[in-house]
Formats: sequence, C-alpha cells, structure tokens
Amino acid sequence: EDTSVEKLKERCLKHCAHGSLEDPKSITHHKLIHAASERVLSDARTILEENIQDQDVLLLIKKRAPSPLPKMAEVSAEEKKKQDQKAPDKEAILRATANLPSYNMDRAAVQTNMRDFQTELRKILVSLIEVAQKLLALNPDAVELFKKANAMLDEDEDERVDEAALRQLTEMGFPENRATKALQLNHMSVPQAMEWLIEHAEDPTIDTPLPGQAPPGAEGAAAAAPEAAAGVSTTDEEARDELTEIFKKIRRKREFRADARAVISLMEMGFDEKEVIDALRVNNNQQNAACEWLLGDRKPSPEELDKGIDPDSPLFQAILDNPVVQLGLTNPKTLLAFEDMLENPLNSTQWMNDPETGPVMLQISRIFQTLNRT
Repeated sequence: EDTSVEKLKERCLKHCAHGSLEDPKSITHHKLIHAASERVLSDARTILEENIQDQDVLLLIKKRAPSPLPKMAEVSAEEKKKQDQKAPDKEAILRATANLPSYNMDRAAVQTNMRDFQTELRKILVSLIEVAQKLLALNPDAVELFKKANAMLDEDEDERVDEAALRQLTEMGFPENRATKALQLNHMSVPQAMEWLIEHAEDPTIDTPLPGQAPPGAEGAAAAAPEAAAGVSTTDEEARDELTEIFKKIRRKREFRADARAVISLMEMGFDEKEVIDALRVNNNQQNAACEWLLGDRKPSPEELDKGIDPDSPLFQAILDNPVVQLGLTNPKTLLAFEDMLENPLNSTQWMNDPETGPVMLQISRIFQTLNRT
C-alpha cells in the first residue's frame, strides 16, 4: 500500500515494455490510468492514497511524443501561404471598388432583420412551452416531477440575497426590507448598500418594492388559495389543479426582473417606469439598447414577445414533426430550459451544451435556419 505510483509504473514497464530503463525519460513518457474511473494516477502518490484495490485494472499508456518543431524553410513557406490567403485590408478594398457606384446600406433594416430572428425564436419557445405543458400533464408522475423543479427554483430564489450581508445591515439598525432593497441595488456590496441607505434615508419612495417585485405577503396569499380549495375535488382534478398551480409558480418565478439600476438611470432621463421596464424586457436588460428602443420606433412591442408562433405555419409543423423535438418535449427539463431561455436569452449556450436539452435546441435551430434560407 505504501508503494508509490512511480515505482509501480517502473515495475510495469520492466514487465511489459521492451528495452532497458537506463533512460529515466521512459518512465515520464508513460502514465498509469485506473480503468474503472478513467483517472490518471499521480506519480507522487501511493497506492493507498489513490485508493487502488485488489483486482483493479490499470492501463499503462505511452504518452504521445510532441511534434517536432518546424524548420525555418517550412515556417517561411507557411507564412507565405498565410499571406496569400489573407483577406484584403480596408485600403485594398477601397482601391478595388473605387470605380463602382456608391450604395448606402440601410443599417436600420439589417438591425430589424436580426431583431426579427430573435423575436421569431422567442415565439417558437412560447408555443413549444404550451405543447410541452400539455404533454407533461398526461404523465402520471408529472406533479412529483414539477414539485422538484419548483423546489429547485425556490433554492435559486433564496440565493438572491446574501444572508450574511443582510444580517450586517439589520444589526446596524436598518429595516430588513430596506436593507434587502439596498443590497439588490448594489450587487450585494455591504459598504455600497450602507451608503445608499444613508443617502436615501429621507426619500419617500425608499420602501417602494423594486420594479418587477411583488409586495411582501402577496405570494403567501396566492399560495394559500389552492390549498383552501384542495379538499373539494376528486383525485384526478386535485392532481390537475396542483399541476396547474405548480406551472403558475414556475412561470411567476421566471417572470422578467428588470435591472434596478438600469430602471433608475432610464427614469432619470424622464421616461415612465412602465415603459422603461417594457424597454428592458424587450432588450434583455441591456440599458443602451433599451434607451435606443425608447427613442426609436419601439419595435417589437412588449405584447409581441408573449405571442406564440402560428401553429399552422410550416416552421412550427416542421419543428413538431421532428422526432428529437417530440421526445424532448416529454422531458420536464426541456420545459424548464425553454422557460429559462425566455427570461435569460444569454443562457441559451448553457442549454445548447446540456446533454438532454442540447439535441432539441440544435434541431430547432437547424430547422429554423433551413426554412429561413428557403
């Protein structure tokens, strides 16, 4: 048990590899891998430390030799090839196009096309969420599955405010609701939150909830209502009602939350709070883009964001006919992924890389791009 992995490797090499071990490099050019766990064993650790048991299978692997450095002549040829394939610079383009008639591209139209793509994708997700909810409601284990999903979202909610930071501020004498608001506005920084509290102590709106937040007690009242009505229905209806309530809770938790600092900054420019929140919602909490939206034609409108795609459109039919998408829609994780992407479009990359939701997103993207081109 106290034998080092390096010694074990040396014994393996003597037993398995041809030639002599006079050259110490031959040991460093090999590695031992624990077959069951697929981990590389560390030379400095012992058998006991690596938790190797009797009957375990170890693989002795020869490392790949590094590729030799290129010769100077090869480097020059490679560099020349790169130069030949290099794209032209701005001056070369201007020289080559000097005799062509000028053409002013409508940049606004290009931006609108890009925005249309994002809006269309959002519409697809809205419609797919409705389909997934109907499919999952038929699953006998749906209530239990979504209770777990709801609990996971509850954990995320709890992490929104740093308890230690909140305790520091309340121990200084600040009311809990004000301290919470100050921390959320100042990215959980205690010194900045304290400065904000002192600066706004006389502000009449200091106790007003942040945009997108419900006043305290509202959620408790909403949660109590289904419980009061639960005793007067049959078992099937109870399950259906319970699932509906869980869907509502999940949707409430993924509802858009405007960046409080961006709201304040834009309101200071003279815009109304409601239109500021609409602008941030349309532009995914990007303050500059929201400002441009407020000053521009305000397209797309907030109402357009909640509309699904036409169920009879060739695009939606092609998506629903895809077997990978059909299978994915029966997975609760896919529904949660769609809900999350509606709230946080930047999380799309995370779901694309997920082994369960990635294939579904890839198929939707491919179908969209194919039909978009045609």
